[in-house]
Amino acid sequence: MAPQQNAGAGAEAELPEYAGHYHLESRLGSGGMGVVHLARSTSGMKVAVKVVHAEFARDPEFRGRFRQEVAAARRVSGAFTAPVVDADPEAERPWMATLFIPGPTLAEHVKEHGAMAPDRLRRLMAGLAEALRDIHRVGVVHRDLKPSNVLLAEDGPKVIDFGISRPKDSELRTETGKLIGTPPFMAPEQFRRPREVGPAADVFALGSVMVHAATGRGPFDSDSPYIVAYQVVHDEPDLTGVPENLAPLVLRCLAKEPEQRPTPDELMRELRSVAASYDTQAFIPAQRTGETHAAAEPEREPAEEPPVVEPEGRPKRRRVRWSVLAAGVLALVVGGTVASVRLLDDPAPLSSAGGSETVSAGAFTPWTAEPGSGDAGAPQCSSTADTLVCAQPGRVYALSPSDGSLLWRHSAATAPGSGPPVLSGGLVQIVTDEGQRVEALDPASGKVRRQQDIPAHGGLRYAGGMLLLTGTDGTVTGVDSASGETKWHRRIPGQTMPSFAWFTGDRLAYATSTSADGSSTRVTAVDPNTGDARWQARLDGSLQPVGTSGGSVCFLSVDRVYGATQAVVRYTPKARTVRRVALPASREGVHATVRGDVVYLLATGGSLEAVDTGARRQLWRLETSVIRGSTPVADGGHVYVTTPDGRLLAVDARRGRLLGQTPARLGAHADRVTAALPEPVLIDGRVYASAPDGSVFAVDGSDPAAW
Repeated sequence: MAPQQNAGAGAEAELPEYAGHYHLESRLGSGGMGVVHLARSTSGMKVAVKVVHAEFARDPEFRGRFRQEVAAARRVSGAFTAPVVDADPEAERPWMATLFIPGPTLAEHVKEHGAMAPDRLRRLMAGLAEALRDIHRVGVVHRDLKPSNVLLAEDGPKVIDFGISRPKDSELRTETGKLIGTPPFMAPEQFRRPREVGPAADVFALGSVMVHAATGRGPFDSDSPYIVAYQVVHDEPDLTGVPENLAPLVLRCLAKEPEQRPTPDELMRELRSVAASYDTQAFIPAQRTGETHAAAEPEREPAEEPPVVEPEGRPKRRRVRWSVLAAGVLALVVGGTVASVRLLDDPAPLSSAGGSETVSAGAFTPWTAEPGSGDAGAPQCSSTADTLVCAQPGRVYALSPSDGSLLWRHSAATAPGSGPPVLSGGLVQIVTDEGQRVEALDPASGKVRRQQDIPAHGGLRYAGGMLLLTGTDGTVTGVDSASGETKWHRRIPGQTMPSFAWFTGDRLAYATSTSADGSSTRVTAVDPNTGDARWQARLDGSLQPVGTSGGSVCFLSVDRVYGATQAVVRYTPKARTVRRVALPASREGVHATVRGDVVYLLATGGSLEAVDTGARRQLWRLETSVIRGSTPVADGGHVYVTTPDGRLLAVDARRGRLLGQTPARLGAHADRVTAALPEPVLIDGRVYASAPDGSVFAVDGSDPAAW
């Protein structure tokens, strides 16, 4: 569903500026209940925000229905639904945000392109059946499945909009004489016995949706909703144009009596027998062709040398049976994505992947500590040489890595989402007062060694022993982290408003800026101690840096409109070569890390994969059953990820197999959605993680199966 410019008259045409902390940018669409906006979180994540119409916001009955929609959306989980990020049904204008999923609705696709091909129809039906299975498993009935509530994403269909869904055990009843639904896609019992509607009604709607996808019309077709209602209850469906191998199954879905319809599980079994080629990845378009070019731009040397262009890596297409993504919350209207990495405008942690390779941790005993507040969410932690330093809103504290004992605690005006503390200039650096002040703490005692106000800025990044501040005019100031002394102040060549990335152990920081049309990205390697530019390059595409290794910089190549990750790009400045490895499908909401030649990517929906930039191919892919996770952290043998429910997952870095996971640690506020999940911390073969219940815990990294 593409963004639209706001149009129309009246109050609803005026775009509210914010819904909660989400900045509303453009209008995606509108319906009887509200308007859906494309919006961004403070971290830049794209979301779809449904804002209720003003007149309904004053209606107590409607507010009850909207609360029910939010609750239903959060209960549902699966590969073919869209995750809820946040909601406030009690706001003056109630709203709900889901991740933004690019793609047209089924209704838009059929209107523009006509009926679907038979093989794609089979996969559509399989995806919708799996979505209904996941919805019904948590006791929810959608009640309004129709073409406009099905998004055709690249990785399969997504069922959205739970606006009139209802738990089977709900006590919120339909008023006498009031029908809720869309007549051409309603089941007979929704007209005859609206208070007794169960999961089978969604199966009937699925049958109607399939007829629409196959023919461009419904099985009961009339301009009058009253005639359609009569046909649904009394007449046989018109399946003319439905492929012969699907028609019997669609007909069973459209049975008049609920008990005569197949369940979603039965549908999936039948579809496997209909087509052995059942493969949801068929929604993926053909891989893009073309070569990747880099234009080298040495500082103050405008002459460009021809780059060495290497062929794009083309991973083999593999059939993948989607597994159920069993954890998380899903819903509503278009959910989606933003390539999200921890590096762009939030401080780099002390060490998120520091320490040795995964080795035996000796006589280490796992521990759990609760030094902070259980109401403040998951602590963000990183490590110094001999301490684990963690931050929660309002406090920073240090723990002993050996047993979790509290070493010191410091009160500070840190804000949610400010990230882990940073070790720079030999001091623990924390940003307070909404980014207006820096406090530098002694890592051994927690005592304040220095406080400093910082000017208004458009970006802040610690790099080695320096703090880099990008001013609102695009100039950059380099501040010594130990003394607070300004070392340099200048513009970065070729960068109008640079955004910096820095990676632990690297001598350089990387400033990037993307062209207005998203067709290219200018990258400048900057010495953070002097501000001197060491090299520059203009690379094709909209790129986001995710790590460095062996003298090369790795990037995610993202869609210029929707922000979905399409490829991994490695640039080697010494040789001026670019390697581009296309992903088998676009990935939404990607977090990534680099280890050697391998880039590990975790996408929204739980797909974790390893891409070898040396061999230019995907090594493996694993469906982790988490709706989203932290940025992966990798050592020589394992990839670690934290989840929204407080689990720590360990995956075999070579084969992509899940090796172990810790128990969930949700705490008392299980309904909260964490904006940025904390990364695990590695120290000498031990893994340290934190959870929403406020706890910090440590496990032996050499034996994940024992967790």
